[in-house]
Amino acid sequence: MPAKEELPSTLQRSPKKAQRTWSKAHDSAVEEYGEGERAHRTAYAALKHSYEKVGDHWEGKDEKGPSDKQAAKGGSSARKGGKTAEGVDANASKKHLMDVARKLDVSGRSSMNKDELVDAIRKENAKQTRKSRS
Repeated sequence: MPAKEELPSTLQRSPKKAQRTWSKAHDSAVEEYGEGERAHRTAYAALKHSYEKVGDHWEGKDEKGPSDKQAAKGGSSARKGGKTAEGVDANASKKHLMDVARKLDVSGRSSMNKDELVDAIRKENAKQTRKSRS
């Protein structure tokens, strides 16, 4: 099934370029690996290189590159039990993470360290995505 027909809801609320990035990577992965989880993981990996999840949608990153330690490793490390930041740009500066947390109105952000900010943003993203889907 072409990616456009199964575009995730977070991408439906995202810029067209993010949608195209995910769709092209997904379609290519389906040709290579077949339909399923692996094609979705591959498409999200491509998306996270240029975009980060902010609330219930994806926004372009200031600098392209891996979004977290698992992405930097490449390959199938996340599938083998590695923890990902679920679209949060964990490699961004603390200032950037504070800006995202402010945008999402994360409470207690001023006293958080970088890892705590990533976790709080990840949780708020999930909360806003659930809310948008209902």
